[in-house]
Amino acid sequence: TFSNIMQRINFVLFSCLAFLDILHFQGTNVWTTDMPKKIMAYFHAQNVIFTISSLQMSIKNYLENLLYQPKQLLSDFQQINHQQFQTAVKYLFRSKKNRFELGNIVLDLDRIRERIFQSPGGNRTLFLVTLEKCFPTLSSMECVDILSQVLQVSSVSYLQPDVIRSLPKDLPQDTFRNLSAVFKDLYDKTTANAQRTLYDWMKQILQKSYITNELNDSASWVSAENLWILGRYMVHLPLEEIMKISLNEMRLFISYDNATKQLDTVYDITPEQAHAFLERINSSGFDLRNTSTIYRLGLLVCFYDNMEQMDAIVARVLLHQMMKCNQLRGFQADVYKLKAQLLDIAMQNQTLNDTLGSLSDAVVGLTSSQLDSLSPEAVHNAISTLNQVSGWAKSQIMILSSKYLTYEKVLSFYNISQMGALVTGISTQSFHNMNPKELSQVIRGTLSQYASDLSPAQQQGILTKMLASRELSSAVTDIQGAFFKEVCLSDLWKETGFNFSIVKEKELRKSQALFLYELLSMKTAAPADLLSLGQLVKGVTCQQIERMSTDSFLNNFRFFEKNLQLLSPYQVNCLAWKFWKASNTSIPPFLLSVLPAQYLESLSGTSCVPFLISLGKTELDLMIVNLHKKSTVLQKVQECLNGSISDEYDVDILGNLICHLPPAIIRDGISLRAMAIALHQFRFCRQLSHEQKTEIKYKLTELYGIPKNWTAQTTQDIGPFVALLSKDELTVLAEKFPNTISQIAKTARPASLPEEFLSALFESIRNSGTGIRASDPTADCTGITAPSSDEIIKLADANAFWSVQELQCLDTDTFTKNVEFLGTVMSFNRSQLIVLKEKAKQVWGALPSWKSYHIVSLGRIALALNESEIEALDLSSIDTVAALSQQTEWTFVQAKSILQEFLEDSGQTVHGLKSFDLAGLGANLCALNTTDIKTIKTTEFSAVIGRVGLLPCRTTVLEEFKKMAESVFGIAAGWNSSIIQEIGTIAGNETDFYQ
Repeated sequence: TFSNIMQRINFVLFSCLAFLDILHFQGTNVWTTDMPKKIMAYFHAQNVIFTISSLQMSIKNYLENLLYQPKQLLSDFQQINHQQFQTAVKYLFRSKKNRFELGNIVLDLDRIRERIFQSPGGNRTLFLVTLEKCFPTLSSMECVDILSQVLQVSSVSYLQPDVIRSLPKDLPQDTFRNLSAVFKDLYDKTTANAQRTLYDWMKQILQKSYITNELNDSASWVSAENLWILGRYMVHLPLEEIMKISLNEMRLFISYDNATKQLDTVYDITPEQAHAFLERINSSGFDLRNTSTIYRLGLLVCFYDNMEQMDAIVARVLLHQMMKCNQLRGFQADVYKLKAQLLDIAMQNQTLNDTLGSLSDAVVGLTSSQLDSLSPEAVHNAISTLNQVSGWAKSQIMILSSKYLTYEKVLSFYNISQMGALVTGISTQSFHNMNPKELSQVIRGTLSQYASDLSPAQQQGILTKMLASRELSSAVTDIQGAFFKEVCLSDLWKETGFNFSIVKEKELRKSQALFLYELLSMKTAAPADLLSLGQLVKGVTCQQIERMSTDSFLNNFRFFEKNLQLLSPYQVNCLAWKFWKASNTSIPPFLLSVLPAQYLESLSGTSCVPFLISLGKTELDLMIVNLHKKSTVLQKVQECLNGSISDEYDVDILGNLICHLPPAIIRDGISLRAMAIALHQFRFCRQLSHEQKTEIKYKLTELYGIPKNWTAQTTQDIGPFVALLSKDELTVLAEKFPNTISQIAKTARPASLPEEFLSALFESIRNSGTGIRASDPTADCTGITAPSSDEIIKLADANAFWSVQELQCLDTDTFTKNVEFLGTVMSFNRSQLIVLKEKAKQVWGALPSWKSYHIVSLGRIALALNESEIEALDLSSIDTVAALSQQTEWTFVQAKSILQEFLEDSGQTVHGLKSFDLAGLGANLCALNTTDIKTIKTTEFSAVIGRVGLLPCRTTVLEEFKKMAESVFGIAAGWNSSIIQEIGTIAGNETDFYQ
């Protein structure tokens, strides 16, 4: 009733309960014109004097404060009754109303919903309250729908094991199935421990249902229907439970049309589980050699082991089905080995030319010499299969592209659209020779998908042809996405007729953004027209920010905030000062962090949480580069936290700030309850210090106990932090969970894993010794165990622990199949690289006979080539040189040799170099002498000046490049910010690349 609502409202303390009552009252009663008078009269009788507008402000303030106090929100929600919960659900999840009106009181419901869903901890509160209140209050089906909505807008990290264990276990059958379906959809977003706990919850209910059904006579609760309900959670079934599944139930399950779809998603199944399922399927009456059965097996085919007396047709069917096996979480070495066996069977009594189109993605396992032996016609006929294959090595792509285009003869939009990933093997010169109209279509189609995989030479070859073929404004408009970043500033200078559409759906370099913002701002008085385009915020200068009127700045600040990651620290600093002058009372708290330290001093009490939330949504390293200033900000963060992080809500509030917590706070300030959530956040930190990692390591043992007692799920959840353990601890885990440790090694950032981790992984895999080993019969390999293909694939960067002697004993077949993989190992020392180079010479013959794909496949191994060896290579193709230029560890002598050999083999002079040649040479340009630099054509240099500006050459070379830049942009004294940004190190003359 009206009087009950009024009794709940207090002007000083407005409650959640009162607000929900008002919402309910307003939804079930007609708001009369005399209602405001009744409200006034009621409060005046209580000696509380205020107006309707102040009541509205009271409601707004309450809601605003609640967003910064998620624990208070939880406490308030826990006190609500059934009716109030139903009202909350109605307005949060079901209402289509975007405004709430009570006479003169108007609230923006859309904004309230958005703020609650986006506030740290707000979603967590909604999730926990829904779990607690929904099932006793609403129908079960309604609750499943609401939970689904909450989880879709929430971080699924809220699904922690302790929360899952509190899920109701007496749900109606239909409700349980629907809720299980929700959890199946969230599988990949939950932690391994949460997945296991959800499986236990589902099992408990399914077992109870099985026991109460008197008609069941099976030894196992795992029926066909229960397997379907489990979905992806079936991978948590223990082996003994799988082997107890009734053959009738297994037969029924495999007969389901949806069984294949389900088995296609069991990405984390183990070989042991897969073999157990295959055995039960086979025993249930399904012939595993029958092609119709093979089509039903999903990812189980990745572990197929019934190879005896298999014919070529079955082998090809299996290979086709195995194209999906790259989705498995690990065990790729096993898959690779199985594919190799099937490949041999599939090719029995047939040539590779005849069978190429039927080998599916097993063709990735073919060596370069096998691919080189193919006829152009065979590649053309198989292109519909080859264009679906992923995982190609660069050398393989080069060979197949060349074969395909040899058959096609003319490069067109149609035949390029048939190539898939093979498009990146088209030579720079071929792109440059294309019909411009066809090229324009290609750049918007197939090439847009693979733009990042093209070399600088290829990108430049495409762009120069497009820009030279027709009117600049028309050509530039056609250049989409990341390609646009390669358009040089001097070309943009030539056209002043650009409009806003030029920037849409394009990535910009800083120099481009500076120029285009200045140019386009002359054509509009509304900054929103430019800032709303996103990428253009990179080009807003401090002077332009300062010139904005107060109203214009405040109205458009949201565009800067939305694209904060695109701004420089200098721009953010300018925004902070502008906001402070415009409206210091409403300045976003994160901007205070970039102002002088005294501006932070006023932060305390209630303003602390908004500050932490605001700052936690940003990347501190991108805003503040001064270490002293950053230290001051972090000191304020610690003050706001009172030196402790007590629970998950504190972790929510911190956001990205957790990456900057001092080691002492991690050690003494984070409770174990909070640490379970914080660990998930720490995994996303880009650069934790050694001291921070040390404290995280100690917290891990506090949280999970000693490593030897960890489960597979715990090890998986800890992920990269496993690398912090001692070698002895790592050795235990590597022996217990070799696939998990191997996966951590494969997914880690390059050079981020410590030597102890890689050493433990190496010893574990080497000692397991399951691979087929073969040694070089021409070398003295007595007593030396050579690496197997199996081991090389599993070891990743841990391959660096093979001795020189062991690498020297690699047999020809193993080296040929794995040379490209070995060329990616970042930790090989010079001695190891030299022995691998010598192995390449032994396998491929004399250096002059090496083809371009041989050189490209070497990767880092090429760094072992000396001056005379480089001179013996055929470096006539800029694509070969561009591949070599990707390596950043060349000496000056090597770089000079590469440069000279390219000029000699291609029959060019420095004066004759095209812009795509300059782009492909990359850092090798730093080996040019000043006399040669003077001969580079200005038009060609101007097209790649942005790339040259990224090269850290010697000062004398940079000085000569600076003179070239002046021939493009005029004397240095007249350069503006866009030019200086474009030419980069050329303007600085500070860095010496070659030591």
